[in-house]
Amino acid sequence: MQIILTILQVICSIGLIATVLLQSGKSAGLSGAITGGAETFLGKKGMDDTFATWSKVFAVAFMVLTFVLAMFM
Repeated sequence: MQIILTILQVICSIGLIATVLLQSGKSAGLSGAITGGAETFLGKKGMDDTFATWSKVFAVAFMVLTFVLAMFM
């Protein structure tokens, strides 16, 4: 059981790292002000919202798995 939970925790941690790194920064500076309209037109905002949602899911799953694994030790 502990091995399965550890594997799930590793998968959650990789997913969390990937989703956080794929999100765009909130302060894009001057380039963000210039290309902001084009990014909204192409659907960049929807993709950022999706990554934000998935990062929250992975973070909660990672925390729960960490607490459960700590109980087994």
